Amino acid sequence: MPGDATETRKRLLEAATREFAQFGIAGARIDRIAEEASANKSLIYSYFGNKEELFSAVFDAQVVQTLEVVPIDASDLPEYAGRLFDYYCANPLVNRIAAWSRLERGEEGLQVEAIIRANSAKTQAIAAAQAAGHLSKRFPAPALLLLVLSNAGIWATMMPEYRATLAEYSPLDTAARRKIVVEATRLLIEQPATGD
Repeated sequence: MPGDATETRKRLLEAATREFAQFGIAGARIDRIAEEASANKSLIYSYFGNKEELFSAVFDAQVVQTLEVVPIDASDLPEYAGRLFDYYCANPLVNRIAAWSRLERGEEGLQVEAIIRANSAKTQAIAAAQAAGHLSKRFPAPALLLLVLSNAGIWATMMPEYRATLAEYSPLDTAARRKIVVEATRLLIEQPATGD
């Protein structure tokens, strides 16, 4: 019955994603995850080990999916930022899981190899585009990558208080927000008139 085990594991990961996104690692409950997944909680320990390892599996799955769905295009960083923005809008739990990881694991937390490899490849792609003269060298490649990633996720990670202020002065729909992300990224990579 390998198909059943695969389906059960998938249901457990989906339920755990929702649970961790809402309650974080400390607040998540194995009982609730098992109940939502219609599975015996002993399977969680069998498949994943413990709650911390289950969170790691959820986080890893989110990382892999994001990298697959939104690959970098160093030749068009503004549109890459726009596609990331689209992905975050369609998948709001991605940033919540990442936020819980930062909050509960701290800066010294577990480092996800998939992210390290992806960031290295993205940085190399940006550096190559800079060397070829396609991107400004105003910012070093790793800093430019961080700026682009932060820009793409800025709406998803915005404080509720700022959201209220923004709505008061300049209500923006999703399309307008995306346009700002793309344009801000374009300005980041634009070659200055004086040259670098």
